Amino acid sequence: MPPENNIMANHKATRKDVRQATKRRERNKYYGKTTRNAIRDLKASKDEKAYSESLPSVISMIDKLARRGIIHKNKASNLKRKLSKKTATA
Repeated sequence: MPPENNIMANHKATRKDVRQATKRRERNKYYGKTTRNAIRDLKASKDEKAYSESLPSVISMIDKLARRGIIHKNKASNLKRKLSKKTATA
């Protein structure tokens, strides 16, 4: 986090808002990247049993992203549909 004097804000509340936004942005990047990695690993999985076992946890991660507003709810729905399609066709 940058020192206080590097923040361009003039008011105390605005400086706090900048600090909070920075924290939230970092947290959202972490959640998004973790979920993308989980999706990538799930897609790379060759074993059907392992795929179906880890699918609910990945879907839960996607739902949390949509609930937090990190991704749009329709994007979450599309991701879940694409991931669920593999188990439905098997």
